[in-house]
Amino acid sequence: MTTLTFAQDAGEKDIVALAMEQDNLSTLVEAVKAAELVETLQGDGPFTVFAPTNEAFEALPEGTLENLLKPENKDKLVSVLTYHVVSGKVASTDLSDGMMATTVEGSDAEVMLQGGEAMIEGAKVIAADVEASNGIVHIIDAVILPPSMMETAQGDKEKEGGN
Repeated sequence: MTTLTFAQDAGEKDIVALAMEQDNLSTLVEAVKAAELVETLQGDGPFTVFAPTNEAFEALPEGTLENLLKPENKDKLVSVLTYHVVSGKVASTDLSDGMMATTVEGSDAEVMLQGGEAMIEGAKVIAADVEASNGIVHIIDAVILPPSMMETAQGDKEKEGGN
């Protein structure tokens, strides 16, 4: 289990500054920079960010992250990252089982509450309600992919399978 420590004044920092202080969010910060979303996530918001840990990015299929970080794949990276962001400030107490959250990417992501744990699209919230000056951050244990990318990934598998 990853240990997360946030400064007492975390609520005074914007979402990007908050993430930059966390060693276990360095991959997310690198991806946000590559996608040129730093200014956006430093904007007024408010935003709710479901922030995957470094371990979540490492769990992606081999080569996925490296491919997403290539300049020619910036649009795909932006889609993945904006699928982790919801407009407005959504605290864990605002979540309900089966709720659909419309992401900045444009697709809906399903929230599930099971055994006292919150999940979004199957990714478990491991640290909730980290306050930032322009929103709130929930740390999650997996990278969630927008439906458009899931279909693409499944299509690629079918081609490989010869169907």
